[in-house]
Amino acid sequence: MSRVLIADDDVTSRKMLGMMIVALGHTPIFSPDGQHALESLQSDESIELLITDVMMPRLDGRGLIRKLRATQEHRCLPVIVVSSVVGPKDIADLLKLGASRFQPKPIDLRELTENIEAVMGGRGAEQD
Repeated sequence: MSRVLIADDDVTSRKMLGMMIVALGHTPIFSPDGQHALESLQSDESIELLITDVMMPRLDGRGLIRKLRATQEHRCLPVIVVSSVVGPKDIADLLKLGASRFQPKPIDLRELTENIEAVMGGRGAEQD
């Protein structure tokens, strides 16, 4: 079981992602914006995955990824970006910044499972 930080300013999206993470056998932790997520990651070394929205107050997903990739502690942290408002160029830019994967909203559990397994080396879901 992994601890997964979900950064999204939309309460409904956070709850939905949280339920999916629990269904996959992991523990969700929630942040309402990128700055809170950054502070959570700096204070909790047990977080193994970040799932973040792009558009958030205080610190957006792009800024969050930039700050994480600039630190030794979080340079390799898997980051899945979720959004419904970015196009192909934006996705490519997010991946160049250091996002591990992109997941479009609305979230499909099967696709989310595949993305988590890909970035966490098969630890993304409980084995049947």
